[in-house]
Amino acid sequence: MDTDTLRSGFVTVVGRPNVGKSTLINQILGTKVTITSPQPNTTRRSVRGVLHRPGFQAVFVDTPGLHRPRTALGRRLNEQVGEALDDIDVVVPVLDATASIGPGDRLVLQRAAASSRASATGGDLSRLLLVVNKVDRASPGQVLRQLAEAHAILEGTDDTASPDDTASPDNTASIDRVSIDGESLDGGAQYFPVSAATGKGVDALVTAVLDLLPPGPPYFPEEMTSDVSEGFWVGELVREQLLATVRDELPHSIACRVTEWEWPRIRVEILVERESQKGIVIGQGGLVLKAVGSAVRAQLPPGAYLELFVRVEKRWQQRPETIERLGY
Repeated sequence: MDTDTLRSGFVTVVGRPNVGKSTLINQILGTKVTITSPQPNTTRRSVRGVLHRPGFQAVFVDTPGLHRPRTALGRRLNEQVGEALDDIDVVVPVLDATASIGPGDRLVLQRAAASSRASATGGDLSRLLLVVNKVDRASPGQVLRQLAEAHAILEGTDDTASPDDTASPDNTASIDRVSIDGESLDGGAQYFPVSAATGKGVDALVTAVLDLLPPGPPYFPEEMTSDVSEGFWVGELVREQLLATVRDELPHSIACRVTEWEWPRIRVEILVERESQKGIVIGQGGLVLKAVGSAVRAQLPPGAYLELFVRVEKRWQQRPETIERLGY
């Protein structure tokens, strides 16, 4: 890598829960560096995924969903978002094309705008690339409405139109003032309708990201695609499979961590908050744990021997010392 001509930097991806931030980063990198789930707040730690291109290194920071916290864990997740927005090179706020823009989205956009203005030489929105995701599941009118409303919020002209309004020439009139998949106007933001699931529009977004990176050093070696340790990653894979299995029953109460690693033997501890939850995680005759173990082993190098243990730790989400021990 020619470090004399390299352009590099940090790209912080922010949004409320379930807008598709992790799926977007996995799509950009072409490999899985962060787990995904339909459950909110699946991401519990800022994860860095590294995109290597000739002459470029973009470090994408996947952040927890910004939300109204009800636990010590929730407050810690929001703190991580704030930390990730400090000293950025590019900020990518993500909206869901299929859902109305609510207070959480407005907060995301306002914080992203403040981060861009603090980082840009001219104090403008030129470091901000707004993504409207899930366009494969939305109508053109929905997408236009999201783009127009996001533009109004970022520019401070938002009239907080009713979420029941449909896209029309009146409430999408400002869209001709923004740049979609192209150059920003007058130091403004750029706007990208994409589908993280299918990859539609992602190439244009990546091109814009690379164009904004300043000259800089390589932050990671070329063979590295993520800053996540092997132990943390295996714990996350276990949690991902549990979320897919137990669904709505206890997603927030589950935490996983590797307690022993002597290859090929890996021991993973699964924390829940109540005895009743322990039974759900284990399943009748241990069927849930068996299915989870098989799914995780399929994603590990051949020969891995995975041991899963479930332990009750009451109210762990409210205990800062436990949250810190789990690496969140």
